Amino acid sequence: MFTPSTLLQYVRDVATSATFYSGILGKPPVEQSPGFALFLLGDGAALGLWQRDDVQPPVSAQAGAAELAMMVANPEAVQQMHDAWRAFGVQILQAPVTLEFGHTFVGADPDGHRLRVYSRAEGMVARD
Repeated sequence: MFTPSTLLQYVRDVATSATFYSGILGKPPVEQSPGFALFLLGDGAALGLWQRDDVQPPVSAQAGAAELAMMVANPEAVQQMHDAWRAFGVQILQAPVTLEFGHTFVGADPDGHRLRVYSRAEGMVARD
């Protein structure tokens, strides 16, 4: 048994994406080179930004086909993060809204990767 630990985003420009993610995550990458940057997210999770042209085997999918989701404590925290991201210049794809699973909004990184922030709806329970 294993636990997935790193999400890799394929990006056009590592430096641009590292600056973007430093801004929304509030911390710099722990590792950065011209072709790769790594952010530690806590609880053993990490986000890697890999220069799209250097990925082996070559990438065929386009950005936006999946989401990086980030859970926050409550709807107020969703709204606060939305406001902070807008002030930072993040493209907002979906304004804060309440859906079946909870309160949420969606932004996009410079490559068009979808970034969802949400709080769980009352009564939604996490399962291990």
